Amino acid sequence: MREHAYDKGYRNALFKQIIVSSLMFLVFMISFFTSAGHLNLPQAWVFFGSTFVYFTVSALVLYWLNPELLLWRLKRRRESSKYWDEILMRASNLTAIIVVPAITGLDVGRFHWSGLTIEFAAVGYALYFVSSVLINWAMVVNPHFEPTVRIQEDRAHRVIMAGPYRFVRHPGYLSGILWTLSIPLILGSVLAFFPVGVYILLMVIRTSLEDSTLCRELKGFVEYSERVRYRLFPGFW
Repeated sequence: MREHAYDKGYRNALFKQIIVSSLMFLVFMISFFTSAGHLNLPQAWVFFGSTFVYFTVSALVLYWLNPELLLWRLKRRRESSKYWDEILMRASNLTAIIVVPAITGLDVGRFHWSGLTIEFAAVGYALYFVSSVLINWAMVVNPHFEPTVRIQEDRAHRVIMAGPYRFVRHPGYLSGILWTLSIPLILGSVLAFFPVGVYILLMVIRTSLEDSTLCRELKGFVEYSERVRYRLFPGFW
């Protein structure tokens, strides 16, 4: 058993992370069911249940393999975060947590404007799985995986070249895109792809700005970008 397993600070961080993630997803559920107008949507309940399990497992993985990051992700350093990233983070979070489920709920629960078969849900869960593996892999290998962009001089910020960073420079954003794309497929809403498109656009802008910032301000990132060519989409950009 790892030494930190008995550390009260790490355990508290674990519980806080699970609570924070669960509360954010509870907002997602409220937005969805309020728009849907009823609760009798089994396909949605399967998705919500599996997501709450995933949040718990993800927090446990981080607790065991990179507990310092678990602490730092809860200790936001807003004073040194880039202002533009604070705005983009909030805009993208609101889109993914409120707008996407609201449109999905209106579609599949209330008006039935569109519909997707169970085969699309299978594709959605495949994207969901890849997204989950990708973001946890990135957080395990990257001690600087904080919620917002900042040069972490207080933590000896350095370029990470291990894990998924060998293939793409911003795997966390790619994971977010894959996860958000999985939602319309799993819940069966074609119209939900419109707010998902807005989320992807925000992620592309955020990726571009972060990449430029790291090239200017983080030692070794220019050399890293020459080795790993793709910012967000392997083989494309």
